[in-house]
Formats: sequence, structure tokens, C-alpha cells
Amino acid sequence: TCPNAERTIRASMLRRRRAPLFLAAAAAGAALVAAAPSGDSGRSIGSTLHHGVARSSRAVYTIGFVVADYKYSLKGMATGSADYRVKLSEVHLRSAKKLLKLCEANGGFYVKAGQFVSSLRQVPKEYTSTLSCLQDQATSSDFQDIKIVIEQNFGKKINDIFLEFDEHPIAAASIAQVHRGRLHNNREVAVKVQYPGLEQRMKIDIMTMSFLSKSVSWIFPDYRFDRILVEFERSMSMELDFTKEAKNSERTASCFRKNSVIKVPYVFGELTTREVLTMEFCYGHKVDDLDFLRRANINPAKVAKALIEMFGEMIFVHGFVHGDPHPGNILVSPQGQGKFSLVLLDHGIYRELDENFRINFCQLWKALILLDGKKILELGEQFGVGKYAKYFPLIFTGRTIESKSVLGTQMSGEEKRRLKEDLNSLGMDDISSFTESLPPDFLVILRTDGLLRSILGNLGVPRHVRLLTYAKCVVHGLEKQSKMESGKSTLIIIILSYSLTLCDIVSH
Repeated sequence: TCPNAERTIRASMLRRRRAPLFLAAAAAGAALVAAAPSGDSGRSIGSTLHHGVARSSRAVYTIGFVVADYKYSLKGMATGSADYRVKLSEVHLRSAKKLLKLCEANGGFYVKAGQFVSSLRQVPKEYTSTLSCLQDQATSSDFQDIKIVIEQNFGKKINDIFLEFDEHPIAAASIAQVHRGRLHNNREVAVKVQYPGLEQRMKIDIMTMSFLSKSVSWIFPDYRFDRILVEFERSMSMELDFTKEAKNSERTASCFRKNSVIKVPYVFGELTTREVLTMEFCYGHKVDDLDFLRRANINPAKVAKALIEMFGEMIFVHGFVHGDPHPGNILVSPQGQGKFSLVLLDHGIYRELDENFRINFCQLWKALILLDGKKILELGEQFGVGKYAKYFPLIFTGRTIESKSVLGTQMSGEEKRRLKEDLNSLGMDDISSFTESLPPDFLVILRTDGLLRSILGNLGVPRHVRLLTYAKCVVHGLEKQSKMESGKSTLIIIILSYSLTLCDIVSH
């Protein structure tokens, strides 16, 4: 079949399969418009709903195309065959580009959703690479709109609150933008202001995403997005209340109060509301800005070590984890003579780990460090993933569960061959079963760890730095649970330090 004919046939099939979605979207859109209040008080909400219908229709069109494309492009192909894998990658890339256009056109929470998906390690690489450009994409709001939000929140004129206030934002994200200002006591501040009408738009966008998720699951039962959507909605609800962000910031500052390298900006509580957050202004550059680090004579390896120590302590010791550690939220602030501070920003999304989960996760890493395959499988039962626990070493350390060589070294050729055969035997139902079985805390850590590994890769540090640092944090996490473990834990550190140091010598 010639390519043009194939595209024409596929387009025809896609149109037919999208029809139920379009009809349902039209009904949902009509319900949204009917729900808008009448009169002057309802005009702004009515306007928001009007834009919401347009955004929803665009979303329905795109998702309908994507789902139908998967269904018909792969129809009749043998799952796991070489042709199937090639075609699947093509559909992944085509779909990711469609979703990128949707996020760019709709903006707001769609950009946030794209960012969320791009940071998930369980989605295909075509999605993560294509949607990753959304991490730095946002359009700032007009200053007059921002000024209204500030004055409505504090019941004062902006000049009565700030001695100086720069009208031009120094940063813009999908839900808020940040302005530099100065208080009347001459203290320099960063003021984070939520975009007006955001909460109404979120309700409509989440309603649309939920509707699409249920519709897609109904029409194509193989596609299940409910769990990702629930996690995304939970994260967005947290981010929209800046008073919660202020509390998270203060709690994190308390956790690291004895660490001179970690800096959490001070929050001015009297100048913070649900929609406005005022904090100490901190200077710095993105954590993975290598050109800046070289100019400031700061060693990237030391930055990487401080970064992974901070998050290792969050995960294994405190059980209170920053949920969005992309480079823009972690700054390096020079302190002279090659010294630096790590400034941690954006405390809107945090996950408080269940204590039993935290202890089991520490035990998992201890088993990974000691290459204890039996213990890994036992913990797999605790985490509810059963036989899929054998992939934990692959996910976290890049090794198979049978590996017995020094941690931090590459897999042997034979290991790679057996692993390839094993992975080729997995179907989409295996991947879905694995991700759906994992506790929510585990998924959050997977996402966070994936973002951290990306930063460490950009900094060019060897992967054993992460393994050794996590090992030390695991020890402290287990000691917190039981002081009786301390002697054994110290021995683990000595053994691991020796192994990884040896690995480092060999690699150089």
C-alpha cells in the first residue's frame, strides 16, 4: 500500500472512532455553558467557561486522534515483534508531538500536565523527550492583572505594601509568576503571584481530563489513566494554596537547619495568602548550569553530591519529599572560594511518606546495596508487586537481580542479552500491572529519582555517586527506626564505600 493511501485510510478510521468522543464533548460543553451564572456577577465565570469549552474541545480532538492512532496503527501486528516495536515507537512519537501541541495551545494546567507526564519514568521515552521542553515554557500575565490580585489579597495599594516592586517578572510558570520587590524595611523579596481566575480554570480542565480518561477507558479498555490523573489533581490542589507551600517551606527549613549548604528562603507569613507568597530573595543559577559553575569555580561533582544528599535525606530519613525537583527549582548560590549554597524553591508539591513505607524502602535499598535478591523479592510482596520485584535492581541501580559483581559497574554482555530477552517478553499488561500495583508513595519517589538522575547526568558525575550517597542516607534512615541497627549499618557503609571506591579507581 502506498504511504498516501495508508494515511487516508487511517484518517478515515480515526474520524469514525472519534465520533463518540466528539458527541460526548459537545454534551459536556453545553453543560458547562448552562452552568455559568447569569448577570454581572457571572460574566467572568461565564467567560472562563467559554474558554474552557474551546480548550475541552481541542483536548477531545487530540486525545481521540491519539487513542485511535494506537488502536489502528498496531492492529493485527504480533506484540513483541521487531515490526511491532518499530511501529509502536513511531506512534509514541507522533502522539507525543500531538500532545505537545495541545499543551502549548491550551496552556495553564495542560502545560503542567505535560510537565508531570514528562517526569514519569514509567512512560515511553518518546513522551519524556518530546514533552520535556514544557519544563521551561510559560507565558507571563499582564502586570495590571497581577497588581489586582495582590491588592485584593491584602486590601491595600501595592505601594503601601512594597517600597519597590518590579513590574517585569523574573520567572513565569504555568500557575504563577515571580516578581522582585523591596519591603519598607529595605529587605529584598521575591513575590509569587497566582494568575487570576486560575481555580475556576483548573476545575474545568480537571473535569475535562477526568471525562476524557473515563471515555477513553470505556471505548478502549486497554488504556487506563485514572491513577495518573488522581495524582496530578492532588498535586495541583496542593500547589494552588500558597499557605500550604509556606508551611512546607518552613518544615523543610527545619529539617535542614543544621546543614549549612542547604538554603530554604524565609517566608514572610504576614504577606502570604492562598494566592500570594512573599519570601526572601535568593540569588543563584540553575543547578545544572555548567557554564556558570565553571565561571564561579564551583566543582559540579560537589554540587551533585550535595543535591543527592539533600534528597536522600528527604526520602530515607525525614519521609517528607519535594515533589518537583527540576533544575529551575534548585539554584546554586556562590559563597566565594568555590563554596556554594543550594537554594531549594517551589515547595508547593510535597509527599509525606507513610512510616512503614519509608522503613521498607530503606530495607529495599539495603538489599540492593548488599545484592540480596531473596530480600528484594520478599519486599516486593510488601510493596504489592509480586514477581515484578525482580526489576527493582534494574530500575534503581541499572543491574539485574542475579548480578553479583561490584555495584556501580556496567552489566556484562551475557547479562544484557538475558535482560533483553526478558524485557522483550513483557507486554503492556505487564507494565500496567506493575505500575498499578505500586503504592502511591513509590510512584512519587520514582518520579523524583528520575528527575534527580537527569540532573546528575547533566552535571556529568559518575552514577556511583548517587548509589553511595543513598547508601549513607539509608543507614541514617534505619538508625532512626532502631538504634540497634547502627553497628551493622556502619559495617554496610564500610563495605559499600570500599566497593564503590574500587569501582571508581577501575573506571578511571
